[in-house]
Amino acid sequence: MKGMGLMGKSMLFLFVPLIVFLAIGAFFSIKQLDSLSKILIEGGTATVTRMAEQQVAQHARAVAAQVRLYLLIHPELKKEKFNTDPDFKKIAVQKVGLTGYSALYELPDKNGIWRTWAHVNPKIIGIDMRNVKKALGESFPAFWKVFTGVKGGKESRGYYKWRDADGKLRDKFMVCTPVKGTRFIVASTTYLDEFTRPMKKLQERSRQMAQETRNIIIALQVATIAIIGLIVFFYVRSLIARIAHLSEVADRISVGELDMEIDVRSKDELGVLAQSIARMQRSIRLAIERVRRRR
Repeated sequence: MKGMGLMGKSMLFLFVPLIVFLAIGAFFSIKQLDSLSKILIEGGTATVTRMAEQQVAQHARAVAAQVRLYLLIHPELKKEKFNTDPDFKKIAVQKVGLTGYSALYELPDKNGIWRTWAHVNPKIIGIDMRNVKKALGESFPAFWKVFTGVKGGKESRGYYKWRDADGKLRDKFMVCTPVKGTRFIVASTTYLDEFTRPMKKLQERSRQMAQETRNIIIALQVATIAIIGLIVFFYVRSLIARIAHLSEVADRISVGELDMEIDVRSKDELGVLAQSIARMQRSIRLAIERVRRRR
């Protein structure tokens, strides 16, 4: 540190550590903010998704119960007439969410063929459901896994991708519930993003607020560093000016200029030093006067 002035040392030992600590504090504050925002966003999305899945499942079970009751009351109704009977179709094919729907299909026959008997699309009534493989493309295995997962009377659920009219692939969620006492299955399917869309808007707003908060923290840190830097700079400069004045006084006293005015009136250590130099100045002046009188 030899040769470094008081200003340089003050900046090095006061200002630089301050910048480092403020930067570390800002870094961890922003990191914690990002972590909290991520936890809230991901947790909220997961919660809404689970609620939407449960709602679809409840819809499938409710439709299955209604179908079972209708079939008990109308045992004469043949499955080939399910989609043309307005009362039965109104029960079996119900709206799920905004664009989703329920459908009714049957367990595989002796030839292993799965057939649908109530659906919004009359073209697939009674056909081998494996024929939809071409329409579903790469998402068919995921669809087929859920569709055929009801063997043994258990409920099946899962996701698959569906291509919209505009060619865009979107995730669909489907729950397949057996109709008790029958060979029929109710499938309820819909786009879950219809349920999570409001949450996604909230997520985007949360991201914007997090970014704004990060910017505010950074701006405050920069402003704090700048203000403290200016305070340190002007204080040290004032300190240096007072020390330089006392140094000049001492130098001039050393060459015999005893009338130099000491202009330091502070009550701190520099004030005490100034008073000491002033007393030394007076003592030297008095000593010189005594020597002159003796001569």
